[in-house]
Amino acid sequence: MTNSSYFFDLLLIDIETVPQVPSFNQLNAEWQKLFIGKISKTMPENQTIEEGYRQKAGILAEFAKVICISTGFFYVDKAGNICLKIKSIYGDDEATVLNKFIEVVQKFSAHNRNFKFAGHNIREFDIPFLCRRMLINNIGLPQSFQLQGAKPWEINMVDTLQWWKFGDYKNYISLHLLANVLGIPTSKSDIDGGMVQDVYYLEKDIERIVAYCQRDVIVVAQVLQKFKGFPLIPEACVFIAS
Repeated sequence: MTNSSYFFDLLLIDIETVPQVPSFNQLNAEWQKLFIGKISKTMPENQTIEEGYRQKAGILAEFAKVICISTGFFYVDKAGNICLKIKSIYGDDEATVLNKFIEVVQKFSAHNRNFKFAGHNIREFDIPFLCRRMLINNIGLPQSFQLQGAKPWEINMVDTLQWWKFGDYKNYISLHLLANVLGIPTSKSDIDGGMVQDVYYLEKDIERIVAYCQRDVIVVAQVLQKFKGFPLIPEACVFIAS
């Protein structure tokens, strides 16, 4: 328990995002120009702007929105087992989702003096994305998100992508691949990131997206366990709050 005690200060997170509107043609003329300007230098020559929008808009904070944030934290149950509790905040109103998430962060950090965010690729995607969307929604950045101008060593979070790099800045690995490499049950049994916008806009099944997001948080928790040589958390010790 002593060696793993720092896990209890971690708030695991994963976010799901979608484009603000389902297709490029639904942007007004000004925003179409802005999107073209954003991706024109990196778009493959044989790709149409509609295809570029479908591929990129959902991961660009200027053109997307957050529809789900799943969180998780470790705790010890009455029997002394290491367990994981998952809670998700989701909905169509992004500002409401972000404000509720801030409440969770502030409550958790108030009770954990060594509080850190944890997740996969959160340094380069989830956390910066959340910060940008908070500003766009006129939501003041809490202290935990005051990262402007921070040096890399001042950013206090645990990122399993960074752990896997072992100092190799050229390396990238998806959570799905990392889970398979480490022998951890994968989170991609139902949908993957590329399907989220269709599930949201066409199927209108946000609950399916939430379940997918929650599985990613569970996988991150298992990756952390694996890195430290601890046994994987059994399914019976994973609890999802309603």
